[in-house]
Amino acid sequence: MSLLLYLDYTGVALFAATGALSASRKQLDIIGFLFFAVITGTGGGTVRDIILGRLPVFWVINPSYIVICCAVGLLVFFTAHLLESRYKLLIWLDAIGLSAYCVMGAAKGMAATGSATIAIVTGVLTATLGGVLRDLLANEPSVLLRPEIYITAALIGASVFTGAYMLAAPLYWASAGGVLAAFLVRGGALYFGWTVPTPHHRAGRHPDDIM
Repeated sequence: MSLLLYLDYTGVALFAATGALSASRKQLDIIGFLFFAVITGTGGGTVRDIILGRLPVFWVINPSYIVICCAVGLLVFFTAHLLESRYKLLIWLDAIGLSAYCVMGAAKGMAATGSATIAIVTGVLTATLGGVLRDLLANEPSVLLRPEIYITAALIGASVFTGAYMLAAPLYWASAGGVLAAFLVRGGALYFGWTVPTPHHRAGRHPDDIM
């Protein structure tokens, strides 16, 4: 198995696990677990392939991705009740999945276009949209709206990989550097509470106040 394929499977499996854990928190049935696992595991990569014009999308060409998502969903369905904190596991699995997927997405963007800019964009989209879809379906506050660094971690990981690749670094080292950079930033944000500075604007008024 090639390194990039390994990262692809890893990212899909980890995001599928976060989707299934989200289903567990909502106390859904087994079909709900499978649905959340598949949507979360494949969502980011699906949008990436559509943007790049890679059709049919990856899981249609290779249905093993769906099998992986379903297997992970079933595993979580039968074991989630044993966990002390499902949310803590969810956010850390999400951090690892984001780290793997930002590199995988950047690599596919680079292979399809040869553009560093497109590679970074597809890396960020691949790594973040699965989590966004998961939170949207679960009616949870989006991971993008939480104070800890999220998109920035994917951006840094994709940029490190792309920069190293453009400088002719071996694929292994470029990938390892991107994954490590993204995980250190996201993990540090979760552990230490790192945030990106935001402007201190006053909150927007409610429409009723304007009327």
